[in-house]
Amino acid sequence: MEIVNAAFFDHFINPRNVGEIDEPDGVGVCGDDSCGDWLRVTIRVANGSISDIRFRCRGCSSAIASSSAMTELAAGKRIDEAYAVTADEIEAAVGGLDEAKRHCSLLGEGALRAAIDDFRGRAAATDEERG
Repeated sequence: MEIVNAAFFDHFINPRNVGEIDEPDGVGVCGDDSCGDWLRVTIRVANGSISDIRFRCRGCSSAIASSSAMTELAAGKRIDEAYAVTADEIEAAVGGLDEAKRHCSLLGEGALRAAIDDFRGRAAATDEERG
């Protein structure tokens, strides 16, 4: 694949927030069966905002760059703002993707939303336990 912009290349060569949070507040996984790419996102939430976010990805350069960009877009945002991060915003953050690689930005959107949904489910269960 020809790298056409510096943002994409930088996120691919120097991905941000790689790894996994120990005892996360939320975990989300999203995959694409057609190509085998998958993304796992872990988040920590403090005072209603994402205070830490990490990812592990199996995929091509577009999947890695998109995942890195997604973490930067979500970090520090309030939960509802992070949930609103879209594949289009992720794609724009890496300077665009070929149509055949657009699914990579969709992985980021899906895994982030799944992690937030998991966080919300855990928080609701804790609230119910408290009575």
